[in-house]
This record gives sequence, structure tokens and C-alpha cells, in this order.
Amino acid sequence: MLDIQFIRDNPELVVEKSRQKGYVVDIEELLALDRELRERLPKLDELYHQRNEWAAKFKSQKPTSEEIEAGKKLKENIKDATERYGQYERNIDTVKKRFDQLLKSVPNMPIDDVPVGTSEEQNVVAKTVGEPKKFDFGPKNHWELTVAEALIDKQRAAKVAGSRFTYLKGDLVLMQFALVQFALQTLTDTVVVEKLIKDNQLNLVPKPFTPVLPPALVNTKAYMATTRLDAENVTYKLADDELWLNASAEHSLCNMYMDEIVSESELPIRYLGYATSFRREAGTYGKDTEGTIRMHQFDKLEMEVFSTPETGLEEHKLLIAVQEHLMESLGLPYQVLQKCTADIGKPNARGVDIEVYFPGQSKYRETHTADYMTDYQARSLQTRLRRTDNRVELVHTNDATALAFPRLIAAILENYQTKDGHVVIPEALRPFMAGRSII
Repeated sequence: MLDIQFIRDNPELVVEKSRQKGYVVDIEELLALDRELRERLPKLDELYHQRNEWAAKFKSQKPTSEEIEAGKKLKENIKDATERYGQYERNIDTVKKRFDQLLKSVPNMPIDDVPVGTSEEQNVVAKTVGEPKKFDFGPKNHWELTVAEALIDKQRAAKVAGSRFTYLKGDLVLMQFALVQFALQTLTDTVVVEKLIKDNQLNLVPKPFTPVLPPALVNTKAYMATTRLDAENVTYKLADDELWLNASAEHSLCNMYMDEIVSESELPIRYLGYATSFRREAGTYGKDTEGTIRMHQFDKLEMEVFSTPETGLEEHKLLIAVQEHLMESLGLPYQVLQKCTADIGKPNARGVDIEVYFPGQSKYRETHTADYMTDYQARSLQTRLRRTDNRVELVHTNDATALAFPRLIAAILENYQTKDGHVVIPEALRPFMAGRSII
């Protein structure tokens, strides 16, 4: 959530920045409810406090006639107050609920360098790295490359689980676990992290990422607090429980410290989470039906960082640097896309995508995203840090893709294919595939 004090101080700015992200928010009603709560709740709370004190005092002793009269007067004051405030005692829950609803509807504010745009068409290519490979034959799509060896089987998966599921088989399974080992070795290496920080001129601690296997299920309270729960379009819910299938590893990483205070000395906390993720992919039918891009089930390695407010943006840039390093190590041509206001998402203050070139499709396609949320997510989660001087404030959170395996494997297949239908294994993965050079 956005800080209510910030909204009080900057109502016009909040309306404008929300509009830039495609959100129409009723700030006037929100602030009117805010004033109502601030003016009336303390007065009623004080009366209730007096009433409770009076009741407690006479649990074990009989009140005098004067004290009985004082109690009657207190009751009358409460009655008068509730009538004067429009039966406020009875509708306080409704007022609070509406206030919370409106506050949660306000998106995070984009930071100053985010391009203003009304759709993804206004996203800006910040840089392009590597030249798309020129083939002396017509390159195939990744799904065509798997046919001869039957490395994916969507037909039998549809029989067992429905559309948009697959059996991944043989060398592609080996490649996925090679990618896992490659990423783990890279991100847990202090020397690599330190070099990325230095090369990108970041003022950060060279602390490696800690591998995590997070839960596959998230309860409703914890999921709602992430500001990531998209029940209609994305997330599967268990029918008989208040539990949801994880749509991405960061959805059960960012809430690890919900309702907790961490010491400033512990920060930054950098996690690398592996999870099998599940998404409904509502509204995408007819898109990517042949390949493995938009599956209901897929595996990902996701980075999650908790930091101080001062280092939050620098951590965001580090995560992008990690993504670029992984793509360069794999020899994949890519471009860095700075997402515009309409495309960065509700909780994000800044968003960047990495798009890898797919020669079989003659276009760049998203393989990575990096989201910086300032303290917006932490406010809902109530994840705080205690400063060395004992002050308590909200942490800043970042999440970013390390490797999304169906898309990365597809990109490798298309970029490393040979004329005879084989695929050369990127050199960075060969140590994790028994030294093999081709599949």
C-alpha cells in the first residue's frame, strides 16, 4: 500500500501518477474517510476506555451513588457521541472497510525515470546486447526442434492434466537441471556478485544469494499482503482451503518476514528461490499454443531482496546486472526494455524486462522481469527494519527472474540449433551436462 501521509500531502500527484499507470482512484473519498476516522475514532476510543475502566473498577466492589451517576453520565456521553457521529459506532467497520479498499486500490508511484506511456508499445529499449545469429538455413521454432526426439509431449499431458501442460523429457530435463546448477553456482559466488557490483558502479555489500525452496502454497492472508494475488487471471485456489498455488517463487518469498522486524545489520537479504509455479493464463488462449511459453505449470528461479530504503534502487540495478550476466554467459542476444508507467504493474515503482532474440520466430521475447516496489509491498506485509539507532521503518523489496526454464530452454533451442536438427549446448552449461557439447 501507499503511505496515507504521502497521499494526504500529495493528492494531485497521486491522482496523476495513478492515471499514468492506468488506474482511476477516488482520492477525494479516500481522504474524506481518512479525516472521518482520524477525527472520530480517538474521541469514541477515549469514551470506551473510560467505560471499561469504570466497569473494571466495580467488578469486585459496589459503586457509590455518585459513581453510579457518573457511570450513567458516561453512557449518555457515548450515546450522544454515536448519535452525533451518525451512528458511527455501528458503521465503523463499514467505514474502515471502505477506507482500506480505497487505499489498497491506489497503485505505487512510478519513480522519475519511468517512461510515461499508455501501453506496452511505449516501453523503451534501453540497450541491445549481441547480434542475432545469421543462419545459412531457415531456423526452426523450438517446438519443431523437439518433434524428432519427442522431447516434449503436450498431447499426453493434455490427456492427463488438460491443455497447457507438458511432459518435458530426456535431454531437455538434463538441460533444465544444468541451468539450475549454473545459476546456483553463479549467484552463490561472492566473487561474482562483488564483480557485478563493481562493474556496475553500485554502492552495495557483496553478499551472495541464499538458495531457498519455498512453499508451493500460500494462504489468503499472506498472499493478499504481497499485493500480487490476481485471483481472476492468474492464481489457482484450492477448493476446500484458504490456500493458493504459488504463481511464482517470489510470492512465497516476499512474505517470509511478514509482521516481523529485521535488524539493519541483516540487510541486504538476498534469496534465490526455486519453485514449480502455476498460472491460469486466463485470456491467453490462442497465443503460444504450439510451444512451451505460456504453460499452466512451469519452473523458475526467482531472486528476492530485502534492503534498506537507501539501497533499494541499487539492489534493483544489481538484479538487472545479474540477469544480463546470465544471458551473456549463455551467449544469448538480448535487449533491455525499460517498461512504461502503464506496463510496470500496480505495486511496482520501476520495472525492466530482458528480451532474448528467438530466431525461429524472428523476434525478441520476454524471458526476465525485474520489479522494484520501494516500501509499497512491505507496508502491506508489515516487514520492517530496526536501525542501529533503534528507529523502526519499512524495508524496500525487489524481485526479479533469474531463470524461467521453459522460455530459456526455448531460447537456447532456437539460438543454438544446427542445420541437421541438433542443438549445441552453451559452453556455460557443459560442465553440468557431463561435458556434452550437443544434443
